[in-house]
Amino acid sequence: MNTSNQRPVVIVMIEDDQGHARLIEKNVRRAGVNNEIRHFADGTSALQFLQSSETTANGPLLILLDLNLPDMTGIDILTILKHHDRLKRAPVIVLTTTDDKVEIQRCYDLGCNVYITKPVDYDTFATAIRQLGLFLSVMQVPDA
Repeated sequence: MNTSNQRPVVIVMIEDDQGHARLIEKNVRRAGVNNEIRHFADGTSALQFLQSSETTANGPLLILLDLNLPDMTGIDILTILKHHDRLKRAPVIVLTTTDDKVEIQRCYDLGCNVYITKPVDYDTFATAIRQLGLFLSVMQVPDA
């Protein structure tokens, strides 16, 4: 197995609340994850980045997604991601204040990997990040 060609996973955080974004990044770092984090405060700019040919060709992504954004819902973004040929396998962690059971089920039905309600319980979040980190560390990225 040749690991020298593996590219690091980029974490894409889509979160409009700056305080929540700082807390999430702090928790990611506390969990021992040092990957690059690209932060977007709205869905439009995040989707432009995610759907660019440069992003889709440059290896694996982990997406941290808030459902309540100023320009569109996280459900809309999740739907777009899971119908995009190169992004549909990207793991998505939904981080949101919504604890509505119907909304939670809808996110899982659309393909999110983990759903965490804010305020984030650090232990739950760290466990999810570590599990996905382990998954991402062994994930093979096909060359484009």
